[in-house]
Amino acid sequence: MITENDILFEDNHLIAINKQGGDIVQVDNSGDPSMEDMLKVFLAKKYNKPNDAFVGVIHRLDRPVSGMILFAKTSKGLDRMNRLFHDRKVSKTYLAVVREKPKSMKGTLKNWLLRDRKKMVTKAYDREVKNGSYAELDYEVVGALDGFYLLKINPLTGRTHQIRSQLSFMGCPIVGDNKYGYPRGSQLRTICLHSRSLAFKHPVKEEEMIVKAPLPKDGFWEKFNVLLKEDI
Repeated sequence: MITENDILFEDNHLIAINKQGGDIVQVDNSGDPSMEDMLKVFLAKKYNKPNDAFVGVIHRLDRPVSGMILFAKTSKGLDRMNRLFHDRKVSKTYLAVVREKPKSMKGTLKNWLLRDRKKMVTKAYDREVKNGSYAELDYEVVGALDGFYLLKINPLTGRTHQIRSQLSFMGCPIVGDNKYGYPRGSQLRTICLHSRSLAFKHPVKEEEMIVKAPLPKDGFWEKFNVLLKEDI
């Protein structure tokens, strides 16, 4: 269920939700309720729309990932935001917690990714591979706490499982992500990857915007708030 407490931003064209790890964005074969459907119900009730509310999925987050996700409330908002994402005019910032210290405090990862649709995993290579997709991201170590490292990540491309596979290839699998090499999974079926913010020009008002999602309150993430700076 989506409540007012989950809303990070809302206007006539867009609504940003603070996704909980474990929620699915769109319906899949699990049969679990999707954020898309829950948001339709929420908006229809909030604005007394008997014929259902329009909700457009602009981008997606993996099920175990938490954080800021943006939906459109109008077809105009959806079309224009899709164009901004396609033209790479949206700046995405993620936070990840890893156990292994990266060799460099900051850097750029460039890989070719190959998706295994049967196993539902993405494998990263350090060379071009047939049918592979180029992937690039910037990362920076924000700080260390209790033997864990908090990374700020800015993906420059938007590939499936890109951050998860590229960090794993670097030797730094995300905490809880046993699908990509972390020794054990989380009992909550989540991983320590959080969509922190999106920065973009509003598709209708053309105002510069940054929408942020606070860290999850799950007993682990909260302690990393002490490492966050104003610009993250």
